[in-house]
Amino acid sequence: MFKFSEISDKCVKCGKCIQVCTIHKINSDETTSPRGFLDLVGAYERGELKLDKSAKNIFESCFLCTSCVEVCPNSLRVDTAIENVRRDIADKFGIAWYKKAFFWLLRHRAVMDLAAKLGYVFQSCAFKIREGAMSPRFSLPMVKKERLLPTASKKSFLNSHAEFIDNGGDKTIGVFIGCMGNYAYTGIGEALVKIARELGLNLNLMKKQACCGAPAYFTGDFATVEVLAKRNIEYFEKMLGELDAIIVPEATCSAMIKIDYEHFFHDDEQWRERAKAVSKKIFLATEYFEKFTNLAEILAKKGKNLTSVTYHDPCHARKMQGVFKEPRKLLAQNYEMTEMEDPNECCGFGGVTMQSEKYHLSRAAGQRKSEMIKNSGAKIVSAECSACKMQISNALHIGGSDVKCENPIELIAKALG
Repeated sequence: MFKFSEISDKCVKCGKCIQVCTIHKINSDETTSPRGFLDLVGAYERGELKLDKSAKNIFESCFLCTSCVEVCPNSLRVDTAIENVRRDIADKFGIAWYKKAFFWLLRHRAVMDLAAKLGYVFQSCAFKIREGAMSPRFSLPMVKKERLLPTASKKSFLNSHAEFIDNGGDKTIGVFIGCMGNYAYTGIGEALVKIARELGLNLNLMKKQACCGAPAYFTGDFATVEVLAKRNIEYFEKMLGELDAIIVPEATCSAMIKIDYEHFFHDDEQWRERAKAVSKKIFLATEYFEKFTNLAEILAKKGKNLTSVTYHDPCHARKMQGVFKEPRKLLAQNYEMTEMEDPNECCGFGGVTMQSEKYHLSRAAGQRKSEMIKNSGAKIVSAECSACKMQISNALHIGGSDVKCENPIELIAKALG
């Protein structure tokens, strides 16, 4: 049983969290602030607050960006408290049918592969296709009509290659590609293959990997999270005997596996310890390449071009994993880097519920980030997270900007020639 009071009672009400809170910048109400959220979860545990529709609306308004955790003098895990209260909300109110269908697909890779193939064939029926992106012809349960989305790929990344790619190296690293990288932004995986070939690193694509479970975790579907987390931990344990590391080009997936699995199994010592053991070999892709390879030196020999790039720090990279210098160092070898006003501010993706039922909040946060990007003067914005890439691309599209969003892995592969 999760003890909300272990977090809420330690809040000293200093207010540092309010200054950086994503939702509070949009809705300046104490209730929807980290300090307010903690007061409410404490009241809920004491039986002073009922989980009615009003409370549901409040707890589902958090972006889970962890900005509050980063600045909190006690490093209080506000995000973990909200994720756990969302489980109780899901138990009481249920989960929307389209979310259930989506999470069921995430649990069944073979069916997801088939659905992706059908999506590629029939996507033009429901979406207008343009320049590698698409917008709905009409509003759908999870997608507003104005949205810009990535197109479905003809073939998933994992199904486009043999499981083991021999580059004649002494080291073999595993690749956890993530669902969006596997089915939509497949160029990220192809860029990883190219970089590994340049470095002489063998790749194991780990084709039995499951979804990390983050979409379900942020929504409160803990049954799905447990299935996916245990499946991945067991698989990673078997694979790590022959791998030097597992790299992930997706900040949300990496943070889920490396940090949130441990939080999720807070009441299960055996699985918590197994999650901690696995986490030691999990790295964001740029983190691994910058720390453990000579990629920066190879890139430096390629010289710089005049393309200006600004970097957006995904919440799950900088705030949860402390990764922000590494992608910048690699990109700076070939691109003119310029910083936006606040690269650390959340772009506003926020998860499935935020993207569907609370899109107005997601859009507002995205427009704040879009303005920062445009004001930087950069031609490209980079972020090591496909959720950020989708959110930022949509925000820039709505704002009429021609700035493109690319994963740093894609930009590095282009620099290699």
